Amino acid sequence: MDIVVSGIRPTGELHLGNYFGAVRNFLRMQHENHCYFFIADYHSLTTHPTPADLHGNVRRVLVNYLAAGLDPEVSTIYIQSDVPEVTELYLLLNMNAYVGELQRVTSFKEKIRKQPDNVNAGLLTYPTLMAADIIIHHAHKVPVGKDQEQHLEMTRTFANRFNRMYGVDYFIEPKAYNFGADLIKIPGLDGSGKMGKSEGEGNAIFLSDSPEAIKKKVMKAVSDSGPTEPNQPKPDAIQNLFTLMSVVSAPETLTFFEEKYNTCQIRYGDMKKQLTQDIIAFTSPIREKIEAIDSNNDYLRKVVESGAEKARTSASKTIKEVREIIGFKAF
Repeated sequence: MDIVVSGIRPTGELHLGNYFGAVRNFLRMQHENHCYFFIADYHSLTTHPTPADLHGNVRRVLVNYLAAGLDPEVSTIYIQSDVPEVTELYLLLNMNAYVGELQRVTSFKEKIRKQPDNVNAGLLTYPTLMAADIIIHHAHKVPVGKDQEQHLEMTRTFANRFNRMYGVDYFIEPKAYNFGADLIKIPGLDGSGKMGKSEGEGNAIFLSDSPEAIKKKVMKAVSDSGPTEPNQPKPDAIQNLFTLMSVVSAPETLTFFEEKYNTCQIRYGDMKKQLTQDIIAFTSPIREKIEAIDSNNDYLRKVVESGAEKARTSASKTIKEVREIIGFKAF
């Protein structure tokens, strides 16, 4: 069974884009592999060193992922800062990472362009911290997006460099966990781009949204006056509505509105009402779980403590062996 490690950004609530993107695949992946899922609170400080509510953000994302189906009895779910061994390995990897290679990282160059007044050392050494998160559990695979592919390549570089420098065959060079065609991209309600909070509150439907909030957002979704001839190609904004319907509605519902569009009989008001009902039906069970878990502090504490214990068992073994390989010895 492969060991898989994946970081979760503490950005708050999940939306349908997250769910049908990575999360749904995490749910399947956790039953097919030995998975470590961690909430990357250290990583978040590289761009937001003085967060207004770091604990609240961590709590919300933990609650949302648990409600969505991540199972702490099946996977190891922990908070990055609860495992101090990660920062020790991060330090040791930094001793063998070169400033020039870190400065050439595409995401670093992009970040310093966006935040020229906050070019901190953590931002520069982000790839070594990510590498520590991964190889501390000897991961075979890592789910990564396009923006993280270079970081994973550097993780392989650091693992290989450690092995070569100390003459050992210790760290595995992890590979990308490719979801392939299973990764569905959910568009936003504004008619362009992907669903996301950064695009505006009304652009995303969150798993915690009330039925009233969902109705308000969907009915305001961008549409047009309708097709003027049969089988006319759909504009992006209209295709977005059909993409959403394809993941939350019954196949016959989608077929019905496809036929209405292709015969120039589509009424977007009717389509949005149906889409609203189907989204509410899909998200309501998850929203109820979010509310139940969020009110159960004892359960959350148990999940976090158990996850930290399991993660530290794995991480402390790695650190003990790494220290021995490098030459740290007790007198």
